[in-house]
Amino acid sequence: MPKIKTHSATKKRVSVTATGKLKVSHANRAHLKGNKSKKTIRNNRSANFISKSDEKRIKQHLDNL
Repeated sequence: MPKIKTHSATKKRVSVTATGKLKVSHANRAHLKGNKSKKTIRNNRSANFISKSDEKRIKQHLDNL
């Protein structure tokens, strides 16, 4: 039986916190900030966690982490 591999794309986008939550980056952060509202830029600074309903599915991608 072969080993189960970690999904590489998910590994690059999701990090697991010490309490086991899954943390991801916000969308629309990278560039072109001049035409985004200050509220959007400010809210994108905070942490973004994956919802409980999606956690099980994404943790299956990260079996080896």
